[in-house]
Amino acid sequence: MQTSLARRQRHRRTGPARRPRGASAVRHVAIALPLFLFSFLIVIGLLVLVGAVTAYAYYSRDLQDPRDLLSNIVFDQQTVLYDRTSKVELARLGELRRELVKYDDIPPDLLDATTAIEDKDFWSNSGFDLAGFLAASVDTLNGRPRGGSTITQQLVRARLLPEEAFADSVYERKIREIIQSVRLTQEYPGDEGKKQIITAYLNQNFYGSRSYGIKAAANTYFAKPLNKLTLAQAAILAAIPQSPTKFDLIANAESVCDVKIKEGDDCPPGRLNLVVPDDSEVVIRRNYILDRMRQWNVLTHHSAQEYADAKSERVVLAAQGGTPWKAPHFVWQVREQLASILCPGEPIEKCEEVDTGGYRVTTTLDYKMQRTTEKWVFAATRGANARNARATLRALRIPASDWGWILSLRGHNLHNGASAVIDYRTGQVLAYAGSASYTAKGNKRFQPQFDVLSDGWRQPGSSIKPINYVIGIDDKTMTAATMFMDVVTDFGGRFTPRQADDLERGPVRLRPALQFSLNVPAVKAGLMNGIKHFYARTKDFGLSYPKGANAVVSMGIGTLESHPIDLLGAYGTIANGGVLIPRTMILSIVDSKGVSVYPPAQAPKGKRVVSPQAAYIITDILAGNTDVKVNPFWGKWAIKDGFRRRPAAYKTGTTSDNRDVHAYGFLPAPANAKAPALAVGVWMGNSDNTPNDGKLSLDTSAPVWSAILTEISKGMPIASFASSRPKGIVDAKVDAFTGMLKGPFTTRTVTEMFIQGTVPRDSDNLHIVLDIDAATGLLWQPGCTGPMVARGFIDFRNAEPRFPAWARYTRGWAARAARGQYVRGGPEGTRTAYFYSGGFHPFGASWGGPLPPTAKCAPIPVTPPPCDPLFGLIPCDAGPTPSPTPTPKPGKSPKP
Repeated sequence: MQTSLARRQRHRRTGPARRPRGASAVRHVAIALPLFLFSFLIVIGLLVLVGAVTAYAYYSRDLQDPRDLLSNIVFDQQTVLYDRTSKVELARLGELRRELVKYDDIPPDLLDATTAIEDKDFWSNSGFDLAGFLAASVDTLNGRPRGGSTITQQLVRARLLPEEAFADSVYERKIREIIQSVRLTQEYPGDEGKKQIITAYLNQNFYGSRSYGIKAAANTYFAKPLNKLTLAQAAILAAIPQSPTKFDLIANAESVCDVKIKEGDDCPPGRLNLVVPDDSEVVIRRNYILDRMRQWNVLTHHSAQEYADAKSERVVLAAQGGTPWKAPHFVWQVREQLASILCPGEPIEKCEEVDTGGYRVTTTLDYKMQRTTEKWVFAATRGANARNARATLRALRIPASDWGWILSLRGHNLHNGASAVIDYRTGQVLAYAGSASYTAKGNKRFQPQFDVLSDGWRQPGSSIKPINYVIGIDDKTMTAATMFMDVVTDFGGRFTPRQADDLERGPVRLRPALQFSLNVPAVKAGLMNGIKHFYARTKDFGLSYPKGANAVVSMGIGTLESHPIDLLGAYGTIANGGVLIPRTMILSIVDSKGVSVYPPAQAPKGKRVVSPQAAYIITDILAGNTDVKVNPFWGKWAIKDGFRRRPAAYKTGTTSDNRDVHAYGFLPAPANAKAPALAVGVWMGNSDNTPNDGKLSLDTSAPVWSAILTEISKGMPIASFASSRPKGIVDAKVDAFTGMLKGPFTTRTVTEMFIQGTVPRDSDNLHIVLDIDAATGLLWQPGCTGPMVARGFIDFRNAEPRFPAWARYTRGWAARAARGQYVRGGPEGTRTAYFYSGGFHPFGASWGGPLPPTAKCAPIPVTPPPCDPLFGLIPCDAGPTPSPTPTPKPGKSPKP
């Protein structure tokens, strides 16, 4: 730019001076009269000056000091959210569109177009153009109203006048506007000052279609950066601010197909354009601006032909409809967290700067993981129920090997799902899908925009069990070897939970009870913890409950509703060695000036919830669920990397009425501290809470969990849980059924983990020694035929001694179990069974030993002495002894 841009606009005229003539008689008058007039004018001038100074002082009394005024202007602009790489834009918040631009990024064509139509002498005037003001006033009086304000005045009126000024009359406001415009120009002198003023002006202007600022306008209408605008496009954008509603380009545009089609036919995809007609007022105004640019150009040099070409250029707009948010449920959650940072303690609806502060927010989202998560949740719900399910799965690029379990869900009233991925070492949310789809067409059973993860209250079912047991292990009220009697029991109020297969397995240790998700042991564990204590401790894991919820006996099997995202955080706490890390979705926040707002200097610390030993023992138990050698049922959804199984821990959950099905689990933390430690949670069900048609978590949420975690971990180094085993854990051999130290009648032992100091001290005390008749196997009593032998039997009368009310149901089960497997009875007519089922007995087809007989053997009958009637006169084999002959009465002869 030359020494001064104003030099090109300065026009001066000069002429020769003429000496006055006159007679000597008039000479004195000629001298006196000027002196008089001069004195009069001085007096008038002084009066005017005093008046002007007084008026200036009066009207400028409330005006801001112009120093640093431009640098303190705060423009409302959209807050923009990015993924963790800062390269993928997720969303722009707020209704208005504005993005600030610097002077060096504004093309000369746009500057010349703006000054040509709004203020041709902008680069040289003092902020106020008297000639332009008078000309505009004359035109207005003649019925041709137009603005006479300079660019500086327009900026002052929009941003730099106090609110009180607009309560005054129009004339008083105009005076204040002129004063402030002049002061602003004086405070920001020269070309550099003018650059600052016009930059603020172009950032401030409204250009229609919710677009504030020239950069947003270029993007809205032409989907272009400013430096890519044509001469014609620059001119038409400069035309809009005079009347943004009237000259809104979208409002003026028409849909035009750029190929010939028959009447009634649709335009081919991609060939329909938005075109502003050449005879529209905004295009006519554009051409007028181009003519003025030829006359008043300051920064540009175009030929006459270039201007002619620009006037004939067709105005074709970019496709509209807005850029859809990516990961929309996640965006809403980020917005809430952003409000808590910017406006702590205030409700989000009062924190306007969330949408208008122009912040640049880098979130925790891994967009690749997000797309994977969305894909699998959609496939298992919307895809499975699609009209052409196979075509949908093919379009989603779902491997054919997964089609079987997905298509098996079809027709089972399972329409919605949600999932999230977190880094449990940092609390960062890496993927978040609050429903099966945000944009798909919804219905009663599938409400796409409702966020089930954070806003939905859902029963966790069996997925609460690891939290239940880890509390007991941490409190040292139970160990991984604690024995529970898996026997249907009335816990009060006819609450008699049972397993889905209606089997009662008798004695089971905590480890297999959790791995195979047995319900009765879980309820008993909750009671052993104390349900109020259990309830309070779950809150330490980050769980929350609906208002009015209270601790109940059934919470051990997940009947209290909670948020699925909180339950995932609880699993992450176990994975993280018992430390809960606050969940976060924001990595950094930078304001519109590039100043860092977040994170704080000191990052929030995690909270220890349970000991690392308790967390590790539960992790080790859950890790068995991905090993088919330990658990052939849940293990089929192991995490694979090629042909190698990746260690992982997980647990599923199904509510008793099949309304909610869950799966939560995690991988070992990688050795690289910067690599994510992955935990994944999945919920499936229906938005209206109707139950699915007989599908359990093992068939639904578990394969979705496995598919997501398998794909997002592909190629990562394979870590091991064993590498993070903490000190303070010891191993000991215990009875496989009772969990006690090996006794004389132990049939099977297992090696179990214990927190140091909790290894059982007593040998197996559930075995008793009874005297048995060797011949019959029954209890021996005097007179039995066989020899008496001493044998060991397992006796459950002393099981679970802290809860004597349970003994009644244990005795009933034992009586049935003594008759063998599959004997029905008890409160729910369930059947006895060896652990785990008919074909899988990892500890043998036994309940830990034979049950004692309840019947005694029969004694040998006593043999009567030899028959000797009448002292041997009649042999015993001679038949019955004859009756003696009666003595005849006197006077009568006996009959023959």
